[in-house]
Amino acid sequence: MLAKALFYTLFPLMFITHVSAQQTALVGGRLIDGFGHQPISNSVVLVKDGRVVQVGTVETLAVPEGFEVVSTEGMDVLPGLWENHAHLMLNGHADYVHWDVAYVDRLADEIMPASAAQLLLAGVTSARDLGAPLDATVSVKSRIESGEIPGPHLYVSGPFIQHKAYPGTEKFRWGIDGVRDAKRKVNKLADAGMDIVKLIDQDKMTLEEAQAIVDEAHKRGMKVVAHSHRPDEIRRGLEIGVDNFEHTGLTTAPAYPDDVIELLKERTATGRVAGGPLFWTPTVEGLWNYQLTVANPERLDNTCWHRGLKDDTIADIKGSLKNVGQLDYMQLTPLRKSTLKNKIAQLKETGVVFLVGTDSGIPTKFHCQSTWNEMAIWVEEMNISAMDTIRAATYWPAVMMGVNKDSGTVSKGKVADIIAVKGDVLRYINLLQHVDFVMKNGKIYKISGQAVEKNL
Repeated sequence: MLAKALFYTLFPLMFITHVSAQQTALVGGRLIDGFGHQPISNSVVLVKDGRVVQVGTVETLAVPEGFEVVSTEGMDVLPGLWENHAHLMLNGHADYVHWDVAYVDRLADEIMPASAAQLLLAGVTSARDLGAPLDATVSVKSRIESGEIPGPHLYVSGPFIQHKAYPGTEKFRWGIDGVRDAKRKVNKLADAGMDIVKLIDQDKMTLEEAQAIVDEAHKRGMKVVAHSHRPDEIRRGLEIGVDNFEHTGLTTAPAYPDDVIELLKERTATGRVAGGPLFWTPTVEGLWNYQLTVANPERLDNTCWHRGLKDDTIADIKGSLKNVGQLDYMQLTPLRKSTLKNKIAQLKETGVVFLVGTDSGIPTKFHCQSTWNEMAIWVEEMNISAMDTIRAATYWPAVMMGVNKDSGTVSKGKVADIIAVKGDVLRYINLLQHVDFVMKNGKIYKISGQAVEKNL
């Protein structure tokens, strides 16, 4: 075995693209396991039948016979990332009105599978998909779970629930008409296997309607995530007990109102008594970087987002982004940028627990780029440490979704969702733009920076 391990140390990952063993040993890299403590140098991670069976170091843990050795020397090894606010039904196209009509019948067979594969190859092994037609969502989630198509573990909402659906969006936005209808629609989602209720415009509902949605969702074991675009959405969301707020919101306002901040502090002070931490997914990168994208749109030409899409789809998306500085969707964005640091600082002060999520799929935001882009902005601009950022993309999402016994860390007994990157991500977080190794459920989808096509 020593000779075999030595071979893989001297001849690294690029020479072993055939690896698909049920027993794999990741040997030599620095393990950032998701718990937030000192990383483990010269680590050994043993994977068998899709789970981590042992973690140690090259000095303390010998690789047993029968394990295929993958060298991670010179690399940081991490839990697979979570993307906590994805839209698999979107692929960066700038015209929603056109997209929603032209592609509604292509979501299940082309668009959503392409999005899922792109996320996986970017190192995202778990994703929350927040808003899509119910039938397409059920189809894609079940096919990923069966292994028919590749993709992250999906935690899905299906259609939004809101006061009234916007015209033309009724397939993926459900309005409600009274308490009974609200409960019926939550139960329809639960019966279809949805994990999450995505609640928006809760401030426009009656208190009884909004409360019924949260209570029924919790009764069925579902989490509730809610928009925070308006102060009253936050106030109402806190009143009814949502689990997770999405976005920074409040458009160009420079700060959250004082009473909202005090209400958030009151909620975070209750901790487990209120059902655990209050989670917040701020989705700031698209707002922060928009002007930089206008100045240098070259990243939009990266072909990573083409994977799985038909030629006419690719051409349509490209055409919609031809004049990226003129998009109506983005015209307020430059005015919002100056408010972001203050809002993030306010939220941090209240004690909410941040989750990495991006709104991936909205105009200019491609699934192969979104997650690492968000993480880089947190570290480089928002004064959030690299370790805290990594935990917000690994450990805390698993806690929020109630699956931390199986996910979120690289530790004994957990599902083997593991990525690796050449270099020191605690110093250079944007190394995550080039994830070299992706394993999900013990199966290798990317090695030495190259997709393992037979597994995709």
